[in-house]
Amino acid sequence: MKKIIVAGGGHGGIGVASILASRGYDVTVYEKCGEGKLGHDWTDIFAPKAFDDICMPMPPEDKYEYKENMTFYGPSLKTALRQDIPEDKLEIKMERRDIYDHIISNAVSNGAKFVYDCEVLSPIMAGNRVVGINTSKGEFYGDLIIDACGLNSPVRNGLPSMCNINPSVGENNKFYVYRVFYNKASDEEVKDKFKVFLYPEGKLGIGWVAAEENHTDMLIGRFEPFDLKEVEKTADYLRKTNPALGTEILRGGQIVQIPVRQPLSRLVCDGYAAIGDSSYMTVPIIGSGIANSFKAARILSDVIEADTDGAYSSRTLWDYQVGYYQKLGNGFAVLACIKEALTVLTPGELDYFFDNGVISAEDMSIDSDTTTLGDIFSGGSFEDLKTKVIMVVRDPAILKKMIRVIKKVAAIVAVTTAMPKEYSPKACDKWVENYEKAIQLSIKS
Repeated sequence: MKKIIVAGGGHGGIGVASILASRGYDVTVYEKCGEGKLGHDWTDIFAPKAFDDICMPMPPEDKYEYKENMTFYGPSLKTALRQDIPEDKLEIKMERRDIYDHIISNAVSNGAKFVYDCEVLSPIMAGNRVVGINTSKGEFYGDLIIDACGLNSPVRNGLPSMCNINPSVGENNKFYVYRVFYNKASDEEVKDKFKVFLYPEGKLGIGWVAAEENHTDMLIGRFEPFDLKEVEKTADYLRKTNPALGTEILRGGQIVQIPVRQPLSRLVCDGYAAIGDSSYMTVPIIGSGIANSFKAARILSDVIEADTDGAYSSRTLWDYQVGYYQKLGNGFAVLACIKEALTVLTPGELDYFFDNGVISAEDMSIDSDTTTLGDIFSGGSFEDLKTKVIMVVRDPAILKKMIRVIKKVAAIVAVTTAMPKEYSPKACDKWVENYEKAIQLSIKS
């Protein structure tokens, strides 16, 4: 029986472990946290059908609720754009630890094993093949190592250059997020219960305030590191327009990092496959990655099962890369360009987008199932699109920036659609080189 090692307890890695264990594979997950301690002390939002991808039932109904539509504000707070997502597409909101409890219990019932309090330190190599992992509890060897260690994975970062897997996250592709639940300072009825603020205080990033029944949920996200002093300053700013936002911390209060970029240029090498945050599988604009990781888990599991000889080589695992890019990665690479465009707009230019209909409420109705640029703009008519173009053309500074964005989008589309469908070392390495060049194109003046 082939032995599969999952390095780290990321959602996608556990999803793969569950599927493969149910199919008779010997699967072990090595996780640095203690049993029952995985996950941040807050909620996550994602599409409920994501559980179908990893062949799991929905959690008990008392473990989740449906998310409120969000209302987005530009920097000046002058224009508000409220989502109107149909009921059949509403996402669920669920405690992250409850998500872990649900997927881990299903994985264990399928036969997957878990080793907790075991920090993964680095890969073990035999030539150009990954054959195991070094951990705080010793060395462990397997036929395939699935990397689910997250954004700063020591497995991915420890791979030698011959594997041709670039560990660099890149500028403006790492998002620093502070999330906290405060008490509710006012019982006054709130019209828009879930507000998202772009460039709060003119700072490059976002903030949100959600008025829940018994607490208020605040998030601050930026592209540069910040400290708790900055958190308090921003929280005071948000309280001016959100009187329900209290001052007593009920739970949460951590700063974490998430990737908001195009997927990793190469997901596999001999004996190795990356999944989840280890390979940047979040939606670049909103940073949600659970649903995408579950989709990737199904693709990877099917590719592993199709490798009946158990070679788990670059050649046999390449189908995972092709499958992921065809289903999700091509679209995310383009969405990453749109995210990058937002980072070069000034607060005044972003307000221009809001105030003049360049960005509409329909455009902001994005969720964890948004996988392409077409998903964002599919709700508008030709007249809407024409209006957006006219308003962009009227502002020379914005037009120059958008032209650079369009050129980068064109380059990304050209490269991603040219990905080799069959594995060839020379052709695939050349594609990775071209992909890296395309994503490094600057849209700054």
